[in-house]
Amino acid sequence: MLNILEIGYYPGCALHGSSNDYEASVRACMKKLQVELKELDDWICCGASAAHNINKKLAAALPARNLAVAERDGFGEVLAPCPLCSMELLQVRNRLRESESLRAEMSDIVECPVSGKTEVINLIQIFQKIGPANIVSAAVKTLEDYKPACYYGCLLLRPPKDLRFDDSEHPTSMENLLQSLGAVPVDWNYKTECCGAGLTLADDSVVIELTGKILHNAKKHGANCMVVACPMCHVNLDMKQSAIEKTLGESLNLPVYYLSDLVGIALGLSEQELRIDKHFVRHT
Repeated sequence: MLNILEIGYYPGCALHGSSNDYEASVRACMKKLQVELKELDDWICCGASAAHNINKKLAAALPARNLAVAERDGFGEVLAPCPLCSMELLQVRNRLRESESLRAEMSDIVECPVSGKTEVINLIQIFQKIGPANIVSAAVKTLEDYKPACYYGCLLLRPPKDLRFDDSEHPTSMENLLQSLGAVPVDWNYKTECCGAGLTLADDSVVIELTGKILHNAKKHGANCMVVACPMCHVNLDMKQSAIEKTLGESLNLPVYYLSDLVGIALGLSEQELRIDKHFVRHT
């Protein structure tokens, strides 16, 4: 069915930790679609949002080492389901391609040749690569009961010069895929607004305010669930929803699914296989 049989896989810290439900969902989906994920051997943290504030050379070296490992092991493509990870890897990869001096410096620092030739893709892109027609043909269940508000957040589409798989201001890639599986995505206003990201650890009042606006707008436009492709967005929209309801003084009850969750449901996977049963907000 598919041309893709094997692809490099970079889980990053979140998917092996607090967001292991996301990893289970991605792995279950890929297995069902006959895509084998080969985890990078001895991968390290990509530096996430902190490294560039401390040391710019370190911020380049951390993703460079992971890219070097991918090149060493012959992976032409690497899937990084976390948008922060994929963005960090992709930006450094592009810089490596453009600068011979940076390639030499990073190769010396990470003690392994790195050229930036490995492609880096996110969850939406792997589904695009598999192809909607192939996914639809593998589906055994319609998603007609789902009216999702597809939420892209900050990093899936930005910076637009590096991430060009969809329109950075008016994206439709998640809607198109889910619609092909029978879902009825809603048209709403906050699909690329910030959820507060890591401020959930430093000042959750900011996160509650931002996510409250996002969830309220989704509900107002008729959504009965949210769909994301980012572990941090999922944490803020799902885990914080009870506190958001108290602040807003309204009931939201919007389950938050990963994109792979709804695709997995269409493929016939159970909530347990996808770890949806571990989410805070569930359909009642």
